[in-house]
Amino acid sequence: MDRPVRIFADARSRRTTLLAIAVVLAVLIGGSIALRGHVAWLTDPDATRSFVAEFGPLAPIAFVLLQAAQVVFAPVPGQVLAVASGWLFGLFWGTVYSVVGATLGSYVVFRVARRYGRPFVERAIDPAALALFDGFSERRGYLVLAVLFIVPGMPDDVICFVAGTTRLDIKRMTVIVALGRVPGYLLANAIGASLAAQLYAEATVLLLALVAASALVYWYRDAVFDRLLATVR
Repeated sequence: MDRPVRIFADARSRRTTLLAIAVVLAVLIGGSIALRGHVAWLTDPDATRSFVAEFGPLAPIAFVLLQAAQVVFAPVPGQVLAVASGWLFGLFWGTVYSVVGATLGSYVVFRVARRYGRPFVERAIDPAALALFDGFSERRGYLVLAVLFIVPGMPDDVICFVAGTTRLDIKRMTVIVALGRVPGYLLANAIGASLAAQLYAEATVLLLALVAASALVYWYRDAVFDRLLATVR
């Protein structure tokens, strides 16, 4: 490739996204530290689950809607909420709720982008990246979409907006996105479940694995895109 693939249209868009992520993480970490000695259920996994259980069926529904909203509105990686769902609901149900919420949000993004989003996408996304995704969709779009969602570290929420502007079938894309998110959300929920069980060594290993995989994909993203381009030529 002639130059590295950029996702955001300019440095300002990139800085805004990174700043938003940093602020959210700072609030989460700072809030946890500030309330640690005052709210028992933040430090007691059993008490946390009991607190959530008091909401009955509304707790999973609320989380699913929150996860969906994250895809539509927030530039925060879904794995952040997935770690929380693993803590609150356990590995299995946390993964289920995370995938359902993210899939719902992706479907909404596909619909909005298909109907209204091309002008917005063209302003927000780097033209080279947009042209690259357009090229994917014209050939083996479904295969490439699946790979982009399975590989950790990809900007999957941004990809949803771009994919929604293509001619790919929305229902098929939704199924592919749902399946493609499972590995990453399973790992993130495993981290949360390990933290809830106070298995800190296990959680640390899983977290390092997730961070390392994401970092490798980011640093070698040009090679990843080159390989994907080779599959559609």
